[in-house]
Amino acid sequence: MISNSLLSHQKQQGMTLLEVIVALAVFSIAAVAIVKSLGEQMANMPILEQRTLAQWVASNQMVDARLTKDFPDIGQKTGQEELAGKEWYWRRDVIKTTDAKFRMIRITVSDDERFKRVAAQVSSYVHDPSS
Repeated sequence: MISNSLLSHQKQQGMTLLEVIVALAVFSIAAVAIVKSLGEQMANMPILEQRTLAQWVASNQMVDARLTKDFPDIGQKTGQEELAGKEWYWRRDVIKTTDAKFRMIRITVSDDERFKRVAAQVSSYVHDPSS
């Protein structure tokens, strides 16, 4: 004679159809969320690449500005530079500060000659070496 506990154990070994459907629904929702997230990340790749390249242009221009031995004159200078097969436009603003011994240098980089879309901007301060 077979005991009741053995029969009830044998009946509960598999999953019901409803449990399988619920598990597939949960998996499909998770899979859709992952695919959507990856799609958004891939869509942002060109923007991140543009900002990275513009940041490199700004950093290069800041190094050039800081390497000059003369105290920079107040004003604005513009130019362009090629990086990664693309033309970048930069603007260097030298701004007077409250301390006459210091000047602020701000480099702005854009892929547009009119600077309608600023891709990167860096600022730094320089000290008058003659004082």
